[in-house]
Amino acid sequence: MIASVRGKVLAVAPQTAVIEVGGVGMAVQCSPNTLAGLRVGEEARLATSLVVREDSLTLFGFADDDEKHLFELLQTATGVGPRLAQAALAVHTPEVLRRAIGGGDTATLTRVPGVGKKGAERLVLELRDKIGPLPIGADGVTGPDSGAWQGQVGQALTGLGWTQSQADQAVAMVAETVEGPTPPVPQLLKQAIRLLGKTR
Repeated sequence: MIASVRGKVLAVAPQTAVIEVGGVGMAVQCSPNTLAGLRVGEEARLATSLVVREDSLTLFGFADDDEKHLFELLQTATGVGPRLAQAALAVHTPEVLRRAIGGGDTATLTRVPGVGKKGAERLVLELRDKIGPLPIGADGVTGPDSGAWQGQVGQALTGLGWTQSQADQAVAMVAETVEGPTPPVPQLLKQAIRLLGKTR
């Protein structure tokens, strides 16, 4: 079991980072929020969870141990695999997920791609007693700030090598296309990357 990795960041892509550990470059699957905190050439530490399948070994990386523990806890629910657990952490912070599960807030849970109403109800039913004490927010809000995605996408873009002005411009262009409920952050990030690719 690889519990964490520490080393120089060799590369950052939309879904993965490569961390050099003892001369070996380890590919780590990360959410946009985690990738946003990494800088190529700088040292980083990621909490990790190794997922073993018959035909693959996949290392998932997280900014801290709390995210990692929640990632592993989510997978104890029926029908939840590593990709879905990572998607949940890409859309919501651990605090928001814990409040949603502990408080039975299925509307927040269904914002995660791949989680329908029945899936959200199953998460609440199976994990409510395992989630631990709920964090208390000053405002009591359990859903994500509708404007928070802009900062997350902007940070991810600068982490991927674009300048702050390019990132701000892409975020503004994406924001003009958002109507109604805010799409998941990974979807917005991909849209921003496509726009930047056209302007290069």
